[in-house]
Amino acid sequence: MSRPTPLRGVHEALGATLTDFAGWLMPLRYGSESAEHNAVRHAAGLFDLSHMGEIFVTGSQAGEALDHALVGYVSALEPGRARYTMIVDSRGGVLDDLIVYRLADEEFMVVANASNYPRVAAELTERAGDFDAVVDDRSERYALVAVQGPRSREILGELTEADLDGLKYYAGLPSTVAGREALVARTGYTGEDGFELFVAAEDAEPLWAALTKAGEPYGLLPAGLSARDTLRLEAGMPLYGNELSSDLTPFDAGLGRVVRFDKPGDFVGRAALEPLKEVPPARRLVGLIATGRRVPRHGYPVVLSEDGSVVGEVTSGAPSQSLGRPIAMAYVDNDLSTGLAVDIRGSREPVEVVELPFYRRKK
Repeated sequence: MSRPTPLRGVHEALGATLTDFAGWLMPLRYGSESAEHNAVRHAAGLFDLSHMGEIFVTGSQAGEALDHALVGYVSALEPGRARYTMIVDSRGGVLDDLIVYRLADEEFMVVANASNYPRVAAELTERAGDFDAVVDDRSERYALVAVQGPRSREILGELTEADLDGLKYYAGLPSTVAGREALVARTGYTGEDGFELFVAAEDAEPLWAALTKAGEPYGLLPAGLSARDTLRLEAGMPLYGNELSSDLTPFDAGLGRVVRFDKPGDFVGRAALEPLKEVPPARRLVGLIATGRRVPRHGYPVVLSEDGSVVGEVTSGAPSQSLGRPIAMAYVDNDLSTGLAVDIRGSREPVEVVELPFYRRKK
């Protein structure tokens, strides 16, 4: 049975289409997927992300423990800053991609994907065993609400005295929003400027209501998983289970930059990953733009247009509102960049190979 978020009643009142996602009952859409997508691109969208996991690591060696457990150099973070990183197994396979916030000198919050956070918490607990650090999974206590889009700063500014203009990308600060204590983070998964608000679970509904009211003059709409997926796809952001898995390393995904070999000490997966840093992977992650109207979907084969030989696989695909054409991400043989198609139910549909991302916001 799917678990509801603290905002289930709100979603039902708004007439959302609810679906199971990673064991959670989540809003797929509230009305028009394209309207929700375009609201985020041109105004703002409001998301319930309460299915994500919040795992705290505290203690005098919390930073060192995370350096050992993860591929990133998180002990180098200043308090108030965040970093995108990954946790891998001993073979270098990605167990999850994460954002780590340093809240204080001896306190970190690790945000993990919904499908993975119990495993991430267990792995962190085991890997921190030799350090003066305590791992505490507090996911049940938190709700996460995001406001994303070019008007998000104005909307949030109606409800908080936090210095939003001074808050850098991948930074967070404790504040109050609509009278509720929150960690206000300038992070997101849409390719737009925006904020993620970590609050106590019981504060989710009043916070959502306050953001909805403040956002009305700016064109804010509630946005579901469908819009979130097309937004992150346009922005070239990987999704665990699609572009990332335990069968793939960070280097396979073109994200070798997150692996920090320059940090002190050893880390889990280092021995497997170090030989890969100078070796191109057999396949690389690319963007595909369809020349026709048929949409390449997850799992569809990428083939040579000439003879249909399979040379890759689509990981994510959808119609792009911003480009007006179907787009996809795919792993393809490393030496190929032209003459490709996607096999869509037996028909070879030509595609153009492009570098990611498909969309960059104007700053």
